[in-house]
Amino acid sequence: MENIYFNSSRSRRRRRNKGPIILFLLLATFIIGFGGYLLSKHLFEKAENTETSVDSTDQETAVWSSADPNSNTNGIYMLWSEPKVTEAPIIVEDEDEKIWMGDFNDTRERVKAKGIYISSAYINKRLDSALELVDSTELNAMVIDVKSDAGYITYNMDYDVAREIGACTNTISDISSTVKRLKEHGVYLIARIVSLKDPILAERKPELALKNTDGTIFRDSSGLAWVNPYEDKVWEYLTEVCKHCVEAGFDEVNLDYIRFSTDKGMSNVDFGPKADEMTRIEVITEGIRKICETIKPMGAFVSCDVYGAIISSSTDARIVGQSYFNMAKYLDYICPMVYPSHYGDGYYGLDYPDTHPYELVYHALMDSKKVLYMIDPEENKAEVRPWLQDFTASWVKHHLNYGKDEVRSEIKGVYDAGYSEWLLWNAGVIYTKDALEKATN
Repeated sequence: MENIYFNSSRSRRRRRNKGPIILFLLLATFIIGFGGYLLSKHLFEKAENTETSVDSTDQETAVWSSADPNSNTNGIYMLWSEPKVTEAPIIVEDEDEKIWMGDFNDTRERVKAKGIYISSAYINKRLDSALELVDSTELNAMVIDVKSDAGYITYNMDYDVAREIGACTNTISDISSTVKRLKEHGVYLIARIVSLKDPILAERKPELALKNTDGTIFRDSSGLAWVNPYEDKVWEYLTEVCKHCVEAGFDEVNLDYIRFSTDKGMSNVDFGPKADEMTRIEVITEGIRKICETIKPMGAFVSCDVYGAIISSSTDARIVGQSYFNMAKYLDYICPMVYPSHYGDGYYGLDYPDTHPYELVYHALMDSKKVLYMIDPEENKAEVRPWLQDFTASWVKHHLNYGKDEVRSEIKGVYDAGYSEWLLWNAGVIYTKDALEKATN
């Protein structure tokens, strides 16, 4: 009995001594939690001004180095919880309207596009070759340059502002006959419009250009000027270009470079007073919404090209101003550039992503499904049509020579993730015909 009493007494002494320990643990927990809050707050604020290290070469080339796309601020579940900076609604102008464009009678016929990028010079000089490739394979769509990376419009567009600034060219000498001939071959026509990277508009109308805090025009690593997304007239110009494309016979307008520059020096840019009221994501989303409201009733579709990394990284999304979730609520199609060569070593647990074409595409698009699943079924939800790589990224240390097997592996990744459309990119307009299935009719 004494032993039992002794143990019991010692047990009571232990309980009495736990008070200071518990207080210490509670205090430590509070300090750690508060410290975590401050760190998280710092990361969110830093994301707006951080310069991402990228390699710019072809269409939207960037190597994203994050090896863990699902960690903390980089997790996909952060994308739709961005803190609001302004109370101003950006979804609808009529507060009583519950569904955006709810009265829009959509009679447009969708096409499951399997397409390729075609430069304007190629169209003008080698249209027969492009048509032979489409006629003999499963391809049914072409993405054609209308507004180039340099800001030039590739045909003589009847738009006063574009002519005034000298943006119109005659690269595609006869847009009407070109469109007619492509339509005769059943080609679904997509106009590629490089949006916010626009040296012509920025140089000729400097009031619309991105400017440094000292008032000089901001230039990227290639010396090219960009326009300021916070200027309303920038979106008016883009909308008018899109309208003229639809009037020329294009079935869809595809907005590329619909983002902020990631080049060095962006932290020194003065975006103007509107930047204090709207985040980068908000201003890009708002501009897309306005374009969609104009173009959709004209009977055409609207798509945007986005970095593949923004699907899984909210930090990258804030830097470039592209929210996969928000953009998809307005677009008809969202086109993530899931080029394996653009992902850093270790992304999605893959040692060298460029050497795993199927796995990279599959993982990225499965993340896409997770993000878009969160959109209310009653709201607009964009279809997903990814860009795939049909080029060899020789600048990447660990790379594959992309040919039939690699391109087909990417396409299989699209199908296995539950999607049915895709686009192939090659800046030199040289495609792997053997990777494509033969035409069925």
